[in-house]
Amino acid sequence: MPPLTEAQLQVLTKHFNTSTIPLHTPKYSAKLDDAILGKPYEDVRLHYTIGKELGKGAFAVTYLCTENSTGLQFACKSISKKKIVAAYEKDDVRREIEIMRHLSGQPNIVQFKGAYEDMHYVHIVMELCAGGELFDRIIARGHYSERDAASVFRVIMNVVNVCHSKGVMHRDLKPENFLFTTRDENDVLMATDFGLSVFIEEGKFLHCIYYLILIVSVIGTTYMFVFEILYLHTLREAKFLW
Repeated sequence: MPPLTEAQLQVLTKHFNTSTIPLHTPKYSAKLDDAILGKPYEDVRLHYTIGKELGKGAFAVTYLCTENSTGLQFACKSISKKKIVAAYEKDDVRREIEIMRHLSGQPNIVQFKGAYEDMHYVHIVMELCAGGELFDRIIARGHYSERDAASVFRVIMNVVNVCHSKGVMHRDLKPENFLFTTRDENDVLMATDFGLSVFIEEGKFLHCIYYLILIVSVIGTTYMFVFEILYLHTLREAKFLW
């Protein structure tokens, strides 16, 4: 096939939608300087088929996704890069992925599958928990018996113990962040959402004024705060056993 003339190239450029440029083209790779994950952009859709929306937060939307090679279903948390502007916000995303990878294989913790980044989103693929939130189960039941509540609380404390033994503070423990893998009443409970988590060496000397700033910023879950935080005690991992 002979090369295109300049006139033909101009016609193609005029009518060509640049948003459909393949990932390997210079236009796409030129944006790599903005990469949050520090690696080349990769379209998550090359590996997964994105399905229905499962949930939505302030910074991200979670979708059902199916692995193309196996047909297995997972959850894909897609974080909009438009909302990740400051350097510390980019650090938070990288830390969330690092912590999920660090805790992978531990019991009662949602398993990390992989992370991908394109021009507009950072995608975190993880184990699918289709049974809904512990919070919704509590509302639906009205109340738990002491025996059932103790069983649930034992799982939560085991998660806290695992996190602390691996050098991680979750920092956002609440019923909404514990999911069941299926709709079965006695199914496995899994901890999720490590977006506010830190490694203990990084967070053990955080002063609680930081959390008062979080209150003003409407970040985190203020009604789940430990009492000592409001008295400006230094924050350590033991506070999360309250």
